[in-house]
Amino acid sequence: MKLHFIGIGGIGVSALAKYYLEKGYQISGSDLKESEITKELKERGVKVFIGKHKISNIKNQKSKSQKRKNQNYVLPDLVIYSPAVQPNNPELKEAKKRKIKCLSYPQALGELTKEHFTIACCGTHGKSTTSSMIGFILEKAGLDPTIIVGTKMKNFQNSNCKIGKSKYLVIEADEYQGSFLNYYPKIVILTSLDWDHPDYFKTEKDYFSIFKKFAKKIPKDGFLILNRDDKNISKLKSQISKLKIKILEYSLRDKEAEKVRKTLRIPGEFNVSNALAALKVARVLKISDKIFFKALSQFKGTWRRFDEHNLKIKNLKLKIIDDYAHHPEEVLKTSLALFEKFKRKKILLIFQPHQFQRTFYLFDNFVKVFQKIPFEKIWILDIFSVAGREKKPIKKKVSSKKLVSAIARTNVIYVSKDAFFKQLQREFLNFDILIFMGAGDIYDESLKFKKFLESLKS
Repeated sequence: MKLHFIGIGGIGVSALAKYYLEKGYQISGSDLKESEITKELKERGVKVFIGKHKISNIKNQKSKSQKRKNQNYVLPDLVIYSPAVQPNNPELKEAKKRKIKCLSYPQALGELTKEHFTIACCGTHGKSTTSSMIGFILEKAGLDPTIIVGTKMKNFQNSNCKIGKSKYLVIEADEYQGSFLNYYPKIVILTSLDWDHPDYFKTEKDYFSIFKKFAKKIPKDGFLILNRDDKNISKLKSQISKLKIKILEYSLRDKEAEKVRKTLRIPGEFNVSNALAALKVARVLKISDKIFFKALSQFKGTWRRFDEHNLKIKNLKLKIIDDYAHHPEEVLKTSLALFEKFKRKKILLIFQPHQFQRTFYLFDNFVKVFQKIPFEKIWILDIFSVAGREKKPIKKKVSSKKLVSAIARTNVIYVSKDAFFKQLQREFLNFDILIFMGAGDIYDESLKFKKFLESLKS
């Protein structure tokens, strides 16, 4: 069977591509630009088309034997596409025209959830780390789960997909566009609630209500695990409690919290909270506390969450941290955790706002957050524009310059994307730690800077 993935470079879509590749399917895919993910897929034998999406990418499915015989192109049996792909995408339009079955990534993942005992982790923050943590604990307990998440898991060779042979499937359940309503979970973990994705959820009420709808997907013999410390989850609980499902709660005030705190290797109180959620799951599945805490002590975290890199250039020691935080609440909690860990160090935070819509609607929240962060210096780069999700009127109303002006702190400055790299080359020696933060292409800048530092060694 042949599968074609549109937007195969996406962190979620690529995980599903790897899953089917491991299952022996013939895989191809396309993406607008090359990345670490597309390079890895190519190395594993996937045919990846880079650049503008074209009809020929769908038709270009010939095997070597077919080429020798000069046969016509063989079309894929199934097309799976990223939620970011628009209806007018030429590959998607061609596939539908030819009556090829087409599924969005959430729809395709939803089909897998029907076949497994699915553990789904959702919430505004923490779902990637918590789902990765749960997956690793199940693995160490000998339950051999399949894990599909929107990040790279350090305990699984930096992969975003681990194929297991058991009935258990652990997934990160994303709320954007109601994606997780396609899933059929047996256990749901809700880590946190803060209004996000304002381009889709017009109000806070709209955003919260989608999680209530997801809770309704849990069967009567299933479990909903809630963070009792989250004020917005507490508001939602009264409505969810009417559902005839088992609700379990966890809190940093639980008696196990201190042991979790001492065992966990990754920093941040929010990660202690994530681990407490994982403990609830472990106990539901009858995994002993002994196995849980041993696994927790070995959990290394995930890609671009407190992702530390130590570089030594001659007499200079420099630490670079990559982090995916892009929502105000994430930015604040991550920054404060890093400050607590490295409080005696000089820190430069380089933040790239993600999406004009989010920056506009959460503008006041961002202002309050950056007024609280105690780092030596904060650079705010130009807003990363998300293709297909921006509105021109809003793009004219908000900018990083306006954000910096509203923050009104001398240590918070605007740096244009064009001037950024040269300015960093001039000033990095003034700091012990550089933090590259955001969900856009800020990671590419981090990679570029690391290469520059490596070149100084020679």
